Amino acid sequence: MSDQPPQATPPPGDPDPATAGDASAPQPQGWVFPPTGGFPAGSGPYGGQPWYPGAPVAYPGQPVHGWYPPGHGLDPADPLVTPPGGGVNGWFARCVGAVRRGWKPLLPILLLTQVLPAVVLSVLALVVDPSARWDESMADDPAALPDTFLADLGTMMAVLIGGALVFGLVQSLGWAAGTWVVARQAAGQPVTVGAALGYGLRRAPGLWGWTLLMSVIIGLGVCFCVIPGIYFAFALGMAGPVYLFERQHPIGRSYRMFHDRLGLLLGRVALVAAAVIVGGGAAGLVEGIGSLPFGVTPLESPGTAVGAIAVAVLGGVLGLPTHLAQLVGLVVTYAEQRAHEGPVDSARLAGELG
Repeated sequence: MSDQPPQATPPPGDPDPATAGDASAPQPQGWVFPPTGGFPAGSGPYGGQPWYPGAPVAYPGQPVHGWYPPGHGLDPADPLVTPPGGGVNGWFARCVGAVRRGWKPLLPILLLTQVLPAVVLSVLALVVDPSARWDESMADDPAALPDTFLADLGTMMAVLIGGALVFGLVQSLGWAAGTWVVARQAAGQPVTVGAALGYGLRRAPGLWGWTLLMSVIIGLGVCFCVIPGIYFAFALGMAGPVYLFERQHPIGRSYRMFHDRLGLLLGRVALVAAAVIVGGGAAGLVEGIGSLPFGVTPLESPGTAVGAIAVAVLGGVLGLPTHLAQLVGLVVTYAEQRAHEGPVDSARLAGELG
């Protein structure tokens, strides 16, 4: 038995060290020695390095570098998933693309599940509004509370909170249905309003439950000097999409996404929030100004009642773009977060919805 260590065998594809400098040695078919450029492959201080697959890296104006295994790729032109390095422009372009593809089925879905509940709640607020009775009761003694203050306040709160809870289930149906439309259209799959509402009906109870829990968390945060509430609102911004696509641990997953890519997610959610605040504020302003001519008791006569309801409908319709921006913006943001975690594309996301 020899005490000498076995001779190292060069890995496949590497030249034999004994013949590396011999131009007469047989070379692989199609190769020349020395290669064009003057130095053998693998020369230099680091030698030959294997090429490992990795996430594509995109630079403005440059092609995407890196690759994923076949069948699990990240297409830089994917209509829903913004690749790493795509930036705000890539994110915004995919939001616009989702709106252009899906506005026809999304508008009736959002009208039925977002605008209609908002209008009904506005009308209910007019029905239970006790301010006219309070003004009359306080005419003689402005410093005294109205006799029916507690009863009226309790009735108003019960109606509004109960209505918000019931209509929250309808709104969850709409968010689920709209997410289904956005994902399937990006994957080139057919969609219909009926099929989208059917999917939303199956997912609405779970999404509604998580939404209630998130509302409680955010509300408690607001009670502590407002800023914690704003923090929770941003940190839980991905919880809805996480539940629909992954169906587990939406709050924990959203929290981790927020802290893993703080700047990116904070910026995207801030843009969505700005659109919602500006659009919702404009719609509310129009509704408030439009309702002034009908007084504090618009439902007492048919003429003013019709006018007040028409103003409420107008305000709800004007708020429709904010619902669309919120839905599309959060779904596209979630898809971008997933791209930073691993290979994903529109077809995979659409399949995950079930």
